[in-house]
Amino acid sequence: MPNIFSPDFSETPYWWKDWRPHDDSLSDVPKETDVAVIGAGYAGLSCAIELRKAGLDVVVLEAELPGSGASTVSGGQTSGGANVGKKPTGRKLDSASGSGREIALLQEASDGYRTFERLVHDHKIDCHYQRSGRIVAAWTHEHLEQWKVKLDKLNRHTCTDGHVMSTPELRAELDTLIYAGGILLKYAGQVHPSLYFAGLLTVARSIGAAVCSRAAVARITRQGAAFLLATSRGSIVARRVVITTNGYTGEFMPDLQRRVIPVTSHQIATEELPEDLRRSLIPNNRVVAETKRISNYYRMSPDGKRMLFGGRARFFRLNPRESAAILRAQLVARFPQLRDVKIAYSWGGLVALTFDFLPHINRTEGVYYALGCNGSGVTMMTHLGHKTARILIEDAGLETSAYGVPLPSNRLYRGKPWFMPAVGTYYQVRDVIDKAKDRA
Repeated sequence: MPNIFSPDFSETPYWWKDWRPHDDSLSDVPKETDVAVIGAGYAGLSCAIELRKAGLDVVVLEAELPGSGASTVSGGQTSGGANVGKKPTGRKLDSASGSGREIALLQEASDGYRTFERLVHDHKIDCHYQRSGRIVAAWTHEHLEQWKVKLDKLNRHTCTDGHVMSTPELRAELDTLIYAGGILLKYAGQVHPSLYFAGLLTVARSIGAAVCSRAAVARITRQGAAFLLATSRGSIVARRVVITTNGYTGEFMPDLQRRVIPVTSHQIATEELPEDLRRSLIPNNRVVAETKRISNYYRMSPDGKRMLFGGRARFFRLNPRESAAILRAQLVARFPQLRDVKIAYSWGGLVALTFDFLPHINRTEGVYYALGCNGSGVTMMTHLGHKTARILIEDAGLETSAYGVPLPSNRLYRGKPWFMPAVGTYYQVRDVIDKAKDRA
């Protein structure tokens, strides 16, 4: 088997070459606070920023180092509503008009994208953000027809501004023949996820939020009208608690752990490509996401020199070299012109799936939570954190958010996704069968 790795191959995330989680002990765990936020990812920091702007004392408790979870290792794609409620079933979508519930979900997701853009703009976060557009690459002609129905709803109720691409237009945007068609969503883009996180962290601390590293929460106990949180660095009393741990939700809150399904999303980055090759792959620098049940997603690096390619390589534990080999084969299937290109980086992070494929803001045992990005973490988790903060500040009802309903559960699930290898493999096989039928 030929060597597919570059001489400087790294199992460190590509994004960490610009900013990586590092040891910090700037903030001791205080004895008390108005709001304790558990989880220093996009949602936790977004929540803390909004709470601090309202004058509340905020402590963010992070089990490891801030940014060591999914926030600094994501694909860096941004959109407002395109993935809301997406199920890996291939079933037909509802009518073009959409139900009232669906419209509310789409509109709030669109508002969340604007919240993300405001944060970047207002705080001058230098994170290579571009509203460059997103191509939804149709795996089959049936998927393309389904998306034509969905597109009408998106254009009616969100800021997406999308259209069906003609075959010549798609060929001009993507140098591959593998897809049955494509949709261009103009109101979407890309960001450097690690630099975006670093910007949020800087903002949160600069306005007085305490972000505490290596402060894993072991237990939450009701103490009158407040809560006592026992952490690995001491205890803290908080008037309110918000959990934003997403795919890293642990045993300290078993009721939530059995409602979110952690799944690893794997990614690779190629070595630097020859200039003529890199300019031909995605000439207009769009981001790309497929319509498969087990989707792949990709884009060029911010400097335009590498292809970044991701997906769920397998649904069981893999080392970075194993996942890199699988993803590289998928990459070459789409772009045969990259068959001689080496892989320079391979990494992964946990996303949180939910049983209804929707994000949620709600309470359990008096504790607020904002969980379940279902793979759309940059904008959705930023929004969930911001919206949860507004609910606390305004003392508003959870129904003020379209996502303000409880997380569903399943009586056969207790927090360990034992079923994912079988379910994931089944969906992958269905994708292969669908493609074969479509070609036939």
